[in-house]
Amino acid sequence: MRAVLILVLAAFGAFSLAAMWQVGYLGIWQAGLANWGAAQLLADLVVMSLVVLFLLHRDARSRGRTLWPYALITLAAGSFGPLLYLLLAPGGQPRDARLTAAS
Repeated sequence: MRAVLILVLAAFGAFSLAAMWQVGYLGIWQAGLANWGAAQLLADLVVMSLVVLFLLHRDARSRGRTLWPYALITLAAGSFGPLLYLLLAPGGQPRDARLTAAS
């Protein structure tokens, strides 16, 4: 799983850098608002990012992890936040599961 996350992060990072080199950060947002079809895709990505942030919030709380750096990255750069959250996750069970298992 870790190798897949590294590969996806590297490939998507290279793709994103190429896009930003060509049109810039604001150009990516402008392209997402260029017409109704592009705006629908942008809105869908925003909704999915919010859903993922909600799920990451629950996971971070159960594991005792800090979410805010990954949330900021998600708001600024999309899927890089969740990818980094998963890639940098320590191993082991959620804190709640450990407490339940010990009882």
